[in-house]
Amino acid sequence: MSDLTKDTIPVVVIGGGPAGLTAAYELQKLSDKHVPQVYESSDMVGGISRTETHNGYRFDIGGHRFFTKVQEVEDMWHEVMGTDFITVQRLSRIFYRDKFYDYPLRIFNALGNIGPYETYKIIGSFVKWKLRPRPQEDTFEDWVVNRFGGRLYMHFFHSYTKKVWGIPPSEIRADWAAQRIKNLSLPKAVWNAISGANDTASLIEEFQYPRLGPGMMWEKTRDMIREKGGSVETHSEVTQVNRDGNRVTSIDVRHWNEDGEKWTERVEGEEFINSMAVRDLIHAFDPPPPPEVIEAADRLRYRDFLIVTLILDHADPFPDNWIYIHSPKVKVGRIQNFRAWSAEMLPDQNTSSIGMEYFCQKGDGLWSSSDQELKELASTELEKLNLANADTVVDYSVIRQPKAYPVYDGEYKEALDTVSDWLKTLENFQTVGRNGLHRYNNQDHSMLSAMYAARNIMGEDNDVWDVNVERSYHEEFEAKPEKKRAANAQLKKKGAVLE
Repeated sequence: MSDLTKDTIPVVVIGGGPAGLTAAYELQKLSDKHVPQVYESSDMVGGISRTETHNGYRFDIGGHRFFTKVQEVEDMWHEVMGTDFITVQRLSRIFYRDKFYDYPLRIFNALGNIGPYETYKIIGSFVKWKLRPRPQEDTFEDWVVNRFGGRLYMHFFHSYTKKVWGIPPSEIRADWAAQRIKNLSLPKAVWNAISGANDTASLIEEFQYPRLGPGMMWEKTRDMIREKGGSVETHSEVTQVNRDGNRVTSIDVRHWNEDGEKWTERVEGEEFINSMAVRDLIHAFDPPPPPEVIEAADRLRYRDFLIVTLILDHADPFPDNWIYIHSPKVKVGRIQNFRAWSAEMLPDQNTSSIGMEYFCQKGDGLWSSSDQELKELASTELEKLNLANADTVVDYSVIRQPKAYPVYDGEYKEALDTVSDWLKTLENFQTVGRNGLHRYNNQDHSMLSAMYAARNIMGEDNDVWDVNVERSYHEEFEAKPEKKRAANAQLKKKGAVLE
């Protein structure tokens, strides 16, 4: 724990992922008196953006590109990483009906794979839906069909979306599509393919990346927070959030060490920032929130995830950074080639590190399979996709990640509104990040929500719940000029300016 004096103001941060660590980092930039104390339940920082290791091989929990138009996020990345960023050329494809489609779309590649007859049918379907669109866009299916036509939707959106979320696209809210792919339509995709232009963030052609993986960013952030007098403690699970009316007073933290010793500590604070999953958070309050808030929180759902990283005895079975697997013949949803992200992720350049990603639910057949069974499944599917022979696998590692993605089902919006309305009544407590806000935010938006929370502690009035709402995807988003001017006016008094 940090050394606190009567002249310092303790700020308790729940969670050591991108949002929690960004909140602590930003707070230290703005104030010498506010001392962040970060508590992370796992054994390492970074959350889903951490970098795991196995016998010298480093791998992501899914790939994490570093790209943003949010200037303050870009600034923090470079402040922390310095020269440890590399620029990576993007190469990704879609595997569908035993063929590879370039992604972003390359017009001749796509037409060659689809064929002239099916191309004609897709164009006809697009015209039909443009002339008679669905009047309401309540679901993901409605949103996509109105922009791409029904036939292209069935080819490229339906099967993969169902594989990722475990429910039909007709049960996923349109909010998710609007947030993730808002700036894309069929005419724009075709124009991008012909002209080479591209202004859709999910389709950027190059990005920056820490040379040792995204965890390097958060490990360095942790070290910088500690160097400035803050604390970051792992193996520290927040089990209870104590409040007196509308004011949070303390948290209870369960610590443990590698010897298996456990102990509980009550940590008091003046301000609190949370990034744990909001459903778990609501159940942690003492006294508990009203029954209707608890009931609403219990309706929030999550999609879980696991990755089987296979080490092969040869280099680069494919050149892509990642491949989306739309084929229903296999369970794998996406495949990473970690050497294509950074050669330094591998200790032996004559081998490969291939991440086989599976979307699942905690307790289902995939999640409950043994590591050996998952290794056999992943190896068999890699061969079935003609990417590498199963007998070239020489080592493997399995990581299971609960609550990887907040689910945008038919109940989430009403439930989240009920939960957020109650949380907003708390005077000194803010919640941030992907799971803290139950929003499928990218890393940069999670970070921005945390920056806003830190600035609110310093006197600003930012709505952390408004980050990435009713706005296009993150290439489109920039902090509002008037917000920046107001922020600068506040921060100039404290010796910091947001340029």
